[in-house]
Amino acid sequence: MTIARITLKRDKEKSILRRHPWVFSGAIARKDKDLHDGDIVEVFDARNQFLATGHYQPNTIAVRLFSFEQRDINHDFWREKLQNAIEFRKNILLPNPQTNMYRLVNGEGDGLPGLIIDVYGNHLVMQVHSIGMFRLHKTFAELLTELLPDTQSIYLKTAMEEADDQEGTNEGWIFGHPDGDVIGMENGILFKIDIEHGQKTGFFLDQRDSRAMVGEFAKGKRVLNMFSYSGGFSLYALRNGAEHVDSVDISQKAIDLVEENVQLMGGDFAKRHNAICEDVFAFLDRMPADAYDLIVLDPPAFAKHHRVREQGIKGYRNINRKTMEKIRPGGLLFTFSCSQAISRDDFQTLTFSAAALAGRNARVVRRLQHAACHPVSIFHPEGDYLKGLMLEIGS
Repeated sequence: MTIARITLKRDKEKSILRRHPWVFSGAIARKDKDLHDGDIVEVFDARNQFLATGHYQPNTIAVRLFSFEQRDINHDFWREKLQNAIEFRKNILLPNPQTNMYRLVNGEGDGLPGLIIDVYGNHLVMQVHSIGMFRLHKTFAELLTELLPDTQSIYLKTAMEEADDQEGTNEGWIFGHPDGDVIGMENGILFKIDIEHGQKTGFFLDQRDSRAMVGEFAKGKRVLNMFSYSGGFSLYALRNGAEHVDSVDISQKAIDLVEENVQLMGGDFAKRHNAICEDVFAFLDRMPADAYDLIVLDPPAFAKHHRVREQGIKGYRNINRKTMEKIRPGGLLFTFSCSQAISRDDFQTLTFSAAALAGRNARVVRRLQHAACHPVSIFHPEGDYLKGLMLEIGS
């Protein structure tokens, strides 16, 4: 098979030689005619030397690279990619008897830009972010059932900002179908996973380590979990002896899911938990001071793109200030940003600015990031999207 070709301008190959997986449109000198979104292309430098292979897309990021070796891009190539991802998870002890929900493929971190695969027991969710990866979804489904023979179902989700309607990028079950609710387990805690209608692939798997840390410090404390979604942080706090936990989310569907998950725990945990369907900002405004010893602040991305970065920084600073004003002196604040456009330095600066505006002392106890099943290529720092701080908030 003849692969289309893209040639870069002189001296525009340096980032690719450092294995950065993106080619920007401004670096391209010429390209083959009739290239379409999702086509596989080989990239060459101005001296006609091969650099890498990837998927073309007519956007600012023009090529997302998946190979820095000149290879036949065939069934065996993709099988090797998935096998490598599986072996890496085994190397970090996933799955294990206490955890059967984890990320199997993390885009650029696994050399598969545009592809996310999450595992919930025997049920898989494939999320595609590019036409190139969408075109391969049947190949991936076939390979996954071969490499993970206990797979009972695979659900396809699409997350493309711009998609050609002719591709027919519909979501749905592409292999099997769950017989009843999908229940996953993380560190011995059961969660109901809403694959079809839930956020992301049904659960925020990237926060596994931070949830465990909240549980570590929750004993005997009054805990507030804001933007709670399905209650991940709440259940860890309850299991580890929190005196009381309030979960707040604006979505009634999310609140219903929190309550179902608390019921899954059994026992009398529901007596120490309250689920509140309300806008978080409104809740903070009416919340009495000193009501909570530990607060989790894990909002959605306030800045999904660099063009709204400053607006996002203001949003994070504002909600952190409001939270710091209300938390009990000596309380612990777990605060996060999942905005790729906001760096770790940005986040620490805005958080400390919030503390100054709130008139409160703040000390960093720990710096937090995504779980190990979300590897980040050292050549692709943009993949390091989730950042968090565990802070002690003084008087």
